[in-house]
Amino acid sequence: MTQTNAQQHDPKRPFFYRSPVGFYLSLTGVLVGVLLVALNLGQFPVSPSQLWDSLVAHATQTEPTNANVETVLWSIRIPRLFAAVLVGAALSAAGATYQGMFRNPLVSPDILGVSAGAGLGASLAFFFDLPMVYVQSFAFIGGLGAVSMVALLGTRARRHDPVLVLVLAGIAVGSLLGAGISLVKILADPFTQLPSITFWFLGSLTAIDWEALGLMAGILLVGMTPLFLLRWRLNLLTLDDDEAKSLGVPIRLTRAILILLTTLTTAGVVSMTGIIGWVGLLVPHMARMIVGANFVVLLPTSCFLGGTFLLVADTMARTLAPIELPLGIITATFGAPFFLYLLLKKV
Repeated sequence: MTQTNAQQHDPKRPFFYRSPVGFYLSLTGVLVGVLLVALNLGQFPVSPSQLWDSLVAHATQTEPTNANVETVLWSIRIPRLFAAVLVGAALSAAGATYQGMFRNPLVSPDILGVSAGAGLGASLAFFFDLPMVYVQSFAFIGGLGAVSMVALLGTRARRHDPVLVLVLAGIAVGSLLGAGISLVKILADPFTQLPSITFWFLGSLTAIDWEALGLMAGILLVGMTPLFLLRWRLNLLTLDDDEAKSLGVPIRLTRAILILLTTLTTAGVVSMTGIIGWVGLLVPHMARMIVGANFVVLLPTSCFLGGTFLLVADTMARTLAPIELPLGIITATFGAPFFLYLLLKKV
């Protein structure tokens, strides 16, 4: 029996993944369907006919029939929903990469201090009353700086397991940066600055416009394209270092490149949306339950599921209450119970 036939008859492979092309077409269809539904929902509801008229007007370059619908869709809702898909895909891909690279399913994208560094940078920008573009810039620089510090510490401890050193250094640096964040919160104005800092840490897509979406897409293109091209090497990094070296894989170089790419991806997302928890931890588990641990298919599946998951979460954040709920609350509401389910199932 050939390898292809063996895969098709593998009893452990879910029936809906017997055809990879059909599987990914199904994921695309679900994502597009959720996107179309989300475009109709919100504090300003848009009917399917109004959505269709607006899409046709833009496609044919004709005058829109409803200016209010046009503004809501093309200035606010469409860039925000596209950003939700990109953010969910990026965090999920980063989470899957970290879990494979560190051989630990409990690792999330902020394990090396990206979120803590970005949080400190954003907190300082809010503390000095800087515009939002500076908040995003400070957060991005802070995230990259934190991981650079962790990587530098990792190179200084050559006598220990490099994976363990990176994780422990990330915990220590994250704790130190967390203390800095707490200090900024204590010194911040409790009526103006502190609420902005607190809300940023809960995550939101309210600040996303076409300019921010374009910048985010550019950062993710640089970070995720090489990640997808190298995803087959992630399968080798899940082996022991000695086994991977025997197969000709430069372990340190590959790990350094993957850390750089995932850090760039995570920092680029977090700098514009704030801290959105659980996506990078939860979604790779869901993908692994469906397609297994082969990163050739796990990484794209994580991206599809992550984009769909955050799109649903953002739609709920916009519609469940008269005021918009932070995304972190929605993702934690889904993530924590699912994580406990996985924990109890393993036991």
